[in-house]
Amino acid sequence: MADRLTLDGKTAIVTGAGHGLGRAEAIGLASAGARLVLNDLAGPAVRAVADEITASGGQAVICEGDIGEWSTGEALLAAALGSFGGLDIVVNNAGVLRDRMVFTMSEQEWDLVLRVHLRGHFITTRLATGYWREASKRAGGQAVYARIINTSSEAFLLGSPGQPNYAAAKAGIVALTVTTARSCARYGVRANAICPRARTDMTAELMGPPPAGAVDPLAPQHVAPLVAYLASPAAAGINGEVFVVHGGVAAVLEPPRLRVTFQAAEHGSADGMWTPESIAAALGTAFPAHAGAAGADAVEAGLGAHAGFACEATLALASETIGFPADGAR
Repeated sequence: MADRLTLDGKTAIVTGAGHGLGRAEAIGLASAGARLVLNDLAGPAVRAVADEITASGGQAVICEGDIGEWSTGEALLAAALGSFGGLDIVVNNAGVLRDRMVFTMSEQEWDLVLRVHLRGHFITTRLATGYWREASKRAGGQAVYARIINTSSEAFLLGSPGQPNYAAAKAGIVALTVTTARSCARYGVRANAICPRARTDMTAELMGPPPAGAVDPLAPQHVAPLVAYLASPAAAGINGEVFVVHGGVAAVLEPPRLRVTFQAAEHGSADGMWTPESIAAALGTAFPAHAGAAGADAVEAGLGAHAGFACEATLALASETIGFPADGAR
């Protein structure tokens, strides 16, 4: 099994590698033997990560720049090919927050978060899969070694109220991941997403300080082993999956499931097709807060309205489902 976990001879791009999760993931990949192309905005942080990797005997080059720029993606691919002769792994981690309620969010706050998260993931994915597809063709249609690990968030399902931009971007990343997995598997691409819970500079205000005198379950380094595994030969059979990970816990999300199905014929429709009356009869039972004047009043008052998934409503279940105490989960 050990030889299935090694990344010796493999080249990986990591975006947002100067801090937090990206830093931990880059160091984890280097420890497994990968050669690194590190991306972040220009500054000392990403250079310090490169220095740490090389001081430990690893190989790392820096490609600074805004991951939302197409030219940065091109430079990353060129750095991998020029420095190490190929590209095998892409870890998309770079992100930014501009939290605000949807009714006060500016278009700039919306655009920036979508640009860095979703467009940034697309740019590296587009260029890497294009490279791998051509490599597969040159190899006579043989599958190549290709891994993509994207960074989503539970916010994409749980409706974090002050993060409509972030939640939308993270939902898009899941869709991009699954689409990439399905469309590029024939070339050898394995694309998966993680929803990490980690205490970083970006989440410090939300998660507070680490526990004193104990292992911090939200330390970013606890996420890195799953990323290294998904990048390894051992994960060849894992494709199009979404993981929640933190501390010593990893959970695999199920694809969306239907909650309930309604048939028009069972709710007063003469020909089995929907009418306004049969829709009202069906949905009025399932969503009573929306039925009639009393229900409308309740909705207007913010009482009893069904809102699907709710982030806060999941907290009490967190310790049972993914091993995190409810009093600090988010």
